[in-house]
Amino acid sequence: MTPSDSKQPSSLQKLLSYLKPHWKKVTLGIGALFIVNGISAYLPLLISGAIDQFQTSFEFSEVQQDVLVLLALSTLMWAIRMGSRVLLFGAGRQVEFDLKQRIFDHLLQLEPAYFAVNTPGDLINRATSDVDNIRRLVGFAVLSIANTAFAYVITLPLMLGIDPVLSLLSIAVYPFIMLVVKVFSQRLRDEQSAVQTSLSNLSDLIQEDMSGISLIKIYAQEENEHRAFGEFNHSLLQANLKLALTQNTLFPFLGGVASISLLVLLSLGSRAIASGTISVGDFVALLLYVERLIFPTAILGFTITAYQRGIVSLDRIEAILSVQPAISDKNAVVAANSLDLQGAIRAQDLSLRYPGADQEALKQVSFQIKPGQMVAIVGPVGSGKTTLANCIPRLLDVPPGQLWIDDYDVTQLPLEALRTAIAYVPQDSFLFSASIKNNIRYGDPVADLAAVQGAAQQAKIHEEILNFPKQYETPVGERGITLSGGQRQRSALARALMTDAPILILDDALASVDNQTATFILEQLAHTDRRKTVIFISHQLSAAAIADQILVMDHGKLVQSGTHRQLLQTPGLYRHLWSQQQLEAQLKG
Repeated sequence: MTPSDSKQPSSLQKLLSYLKPHWKKVTLGIGALFIVNGISAYLPLLISGAIDQFQTSFEFSEVQQDVLVLLALSTLMWAIRMGSRVLLFGAGRQVEFDLKQRIFDHLLQLEPAYFAVNTPGDLINRATSDVDNIRRLVGFAVLSIANTAFAYVITLPLMLGIDPVLSLLSIAVYPFIMLVVKVFSQRLRDEQSAVQTSLSNLSDLIQEDMSGISLIKIYAQEENEHRAFGEFNHSLLQANLKLALTQNTLFPFLGGVASISLLVLLSLGSRAIASGTISVGDFVALLLYVERLIFPTAILGFTITAYQRGIVSLDRIEAILSVQPAISDKNAVVAANSLDLQGAIRAQDLSLRYPGADQEALKQVSFQIKPGQMVAIVGPVGSGKTTLANCIPRLLDVPPGQLWIDDYDVTQLPLEALRTAIAYVPQDSFLFSASIKNNIRYGDPVADLAAVQGAAQQAKIHEEILNFPKQYETPVGERGITLSGGQRQRSALARALMTDAPILILDDALASVDNQTATFILEQLAHTDRRKTVIFISHQLSAAAIADQILVMDHGKLVQSGTHRQLLQTPGLYRHLWSQQQLEAQLKG
């Protein structure tokens, strides 16, 4: 074990850190359990004394008095026990709330690359099912463990005080129970881990199929998806059955072994009474004490299962929370309130390699963009265009000293201030399951309808929205499924135009829009809103031709730059791509 490994907090320490904000509730709940166990341990002594007294003299008034005392103590015990459950289960619910909020907030801080590796279904399962297991651990398991501990700590001394030999003989089987529990603990943990993994796989498939239901229909793959779901579902069933077999073998076994102590006491106790070494009242007290220990011992298996399930889930949740954002404000030295970015962008030998990749995605890219310029980035598929666009708002971990906005190193700018200054429309025009109005004003949720309509007009989507059943209140469905590809892209563009950002990035955001409309939108941006620096990635070179500057990418390198006219006059990749597109257009015509 390395020194760093030895410093890692244990599962118990992590659990205590979850409970720390709610220590008062937990302390009161455990304290209430101690009182309950104290009263419960006193009742057999009260009954024992009454029985021994009745053997010498029987008075109905004394019986009535003892019954009333027992009734009062039992009622008090019930009330305190209910209070302890409310406190401990309430703390469990609060931990559940805190964890869900913490996980969600943490996920919002992580970079997009994290979600490319970790599937949504698994993350959802961890934030729901695993958090629920921890709630049970904090509620049921803590209550049960504390109750069992108090039962033994309080009861055993009282039993030994009555008759040490009988007491020790009656509980002689309990160490064997502890050994069995220890043997089964790791098995239960492994089987619970397998259940959670299978559940995550099933959640992934459901989430993916619901998102891609149209594609499944188009390619008539319902049977294949049905088969895939059946396999994952069967895997989950087998994991659950394996866990259930272990549980249903262990729990009755523990209960049966615990009951042996009662049989031992009945057998040996009757002889002790006959020999006069123990009174009938003390014998009844011992019976009650042994019976009092049977229940917590019998449910020890359930408690261990809840504990192991919670620990497995705790490790799965900590696997998320322990991930440190690769992109953060830790190097920010510029105050957000002092920024007034104009939109100048400069790169100097910008190089970037994706984690685990053999080759660099960007190789010493250098360029300069003036405020208000319209710049097109073109090149073959996989040439690094999107990677370059993602570097500007730091969606990727840009090395320091290679990319500047208005002479500010982007790694020294606060992320919120940097991204507020950039309106970005990615390739995947994602829309939320809300009205088209709320999707367009997502960056400014309180914007009025007039502002929304103005942005929609700039994006050439306004007239089509007016033809929708509820116009701007029309729901777009999950991921904008009710809209066409071009409508989704123009809605996303309208959303970007709603923000008062000095930089606008369009990552092939008009690919689903016809050439005429795309060119019109870009010309409108070029002539009516010169305050913005517009960077657009496009495979339509006719649209790129109107740009003030064109950056030509190939295999992660910037191989050419200049205006459309300059690049056509220079042999190179741009002229080749232009000639190729012109030939394709003639052949189609």
